[in-house]
Amino acid sequence: MRQSRRILVSGGAGFIGSHLCDKLLAEGHEVLCVDNYFTGWRRNIEHLVNTPRFEVMRHDVTFPLYVEVDDIYNLACPASPIHYQHDPVQTLKTSVHGAINMLGLAKRTRAKIFQASTSEVYGDPTVHPQTEDYWGNVNPRGIRACYDEGKRAAETLFFDYHRQHKVRIKVARIFNTYGPRMHPNDGRVVSNFIVQALQNADITLYGDGSQTRSFCYVTDLLDGIARLMATGEDFIGPVNLGNPVEFSIRELAERVIALTGSKSKLIYLPLPSDDPKQRQPDIALARRELGWEPKVALEDGLKETIAYFRTLLAS
Repeated sequence: MRQSRRILVSGGAGFIGSHLCDKLLAEGHEVLCVDNYFTGWRRNIEHLVNTPRFEVMRHDVTFPLYVEVDDIYNLACPASPIHYQHDPVQTLKTSVHGAINMLGLAKRTRAKIFQASTSEVYGDPTVHPQTEDYWGNVNPRGIRACYDEGKRAAETLFFDYHRQHKVRIKVARIFNTYGPRMHPNDGRVVSNFIVQALQNADITLYGDGSQTRSFCYVTDLLDGIARLMATGEDFIGPVNLGNPVEFSIRELAERVIALTGSKSKLIYLPLPSDDPKQRQPDIALARRELGWEPKVALEDGLKETIAYFRTLLAS
């Protein structure tokens, strides 16, 4: 059995964070879940509260945290446009101050630390698909900049702490991920479409629906994160983690309607400012260094996610 470790998951009550807590506990580790519940949801972790090796702490990572841990997974930050644009200054603080505080903790405890970076560091890309050596096309004054530039600055901090203080880092750029425990009102395209379809409401597409995204099921993402954390000291990232199979937003909406048996109609609204036209990861580096690629097909993942939202909306 793998040796038990003391692991901190910031943003542990969020969509991805709560699944990560499940995985780490199943592997026999002690988990400290840290969340301020701005976008995290207590119901995501309520099944864990009586688990002996699980502890939850209400805390905002923009303030220092003094605990003893072996590993840190830094997932704390609003990740959907509705949430991160609600308080853009706090979003930027969470990315930057949160990174400083988690890196400071890693430096003191000599913990290995994972940073959940994002495909948003590429902005509205002029290179397709996106490779890790692409520097991106980001509007630093736009309404998405609080998140995009915050995550870019966090990457800078991680690599400088590694170079200057020898902190052991792992950085992944996460592309669109979906699955059970997504927040129903987070404004992300998968949850939006499923909730609208289950309620037989009009499904909202922005622009003409031809913009593309690549959708990675949460269990595939967790496998990629685990493989990254298990690599040796010579590989720190950044590495793209996402599904390279590209779909148009209109095609996603049509699949959701078919799988839910919905009577929803498609309606079209103007494209939001700085919304990327294409988003597709090049995962050659992840294949080579991690032996990783996604396995869950979109239709299979959507079925699981739809089942979750059916139960949620009925409760």
